[in-house]
Amino acid sequence: MTTCYRHPDRPTAITCTRCGKPICPDCMTAASVGFQCPECVREGARSVRRPSVARTTAYRARNFGVVTVGLIAINVVMYVVTAATAHSLTNPSGSPVFFDLALYGPFVDAGQYWRLLTTAFLHFGLTHLAVNMFSLYIIGNSIEQALGKVRYGALYLLSGLGASGAAYLFTPNSLVAGASGAVFGLLGGAAVLMVRNKANLRPLISILALNIVISLLPGISLSAHVGGFITGAVVTYLLLLTRKPSRRS
Repeated sequence: MTTCYRHPDRPTAITCTRCGKPICPDCMTAASVGFQCPECVREGARSVRRPSVARTTAYRARNFGVVTVGLIAINVVMYVVTAATAHSLTNPSGSPVFFDLALYGPFVDAGQYWRLLTTAFLHFGLTHLAVNMFSLYIIGNSIEQALGKVRYGALYLLSGLGASGAAYLFTPNSLVAGASGAVFGLLGGAAVLMVRNKANLRPLISILALNIVISLLPGISLSAHVGGFITGAVVTYLLLLTRKPSRRS
């Protein structure tokens, strides 16, 4: 997985639109197209006025992905609830709450449509939760900065629905749960953003290749991952079409 060139311990899928270096949210600065690394920002600062301390502080505050952290918190709370009601820290699928909210085709056929959304906030175990939440934080934080809180939240939820819809159509008799379909939607969104910004796609391709291999393992819902990715790409494309251009001095 590609890491930030200044912070090797931070994986990222975003690159500087000027030099192509991989950058994490703490290193990225919004540009007229995409994001730039600190070095490229300094090079361009010779002809651009320096931002005030207030503006710099406000930007760093925006780098904290409030929606991303909120989504992670909801997932963790749901895991605690299902683990507690299942009386098992490592196997929450025995919880009656899990049973009422997880995706299972026959129950959806009976009219329990909420499962298409609620299943994205459930996980089968601690490892399942940890991997998905780590991926959500790394990828989601960058996408949230690029799209804004409301559009990013819409992208995440619609990607989760798209993933559930695909799993329901292609594997209706399988019990499906997890945030990975929505996370794949964020990867689809990242792909659209990077193509639009003419960024280096190699870091994203590496991440996608690894996740495709993981999706082929037994017990993993490939249809949910593909459905989430396609939904995320389409939703991001539509969001960019409807977004008003920002004014810059």
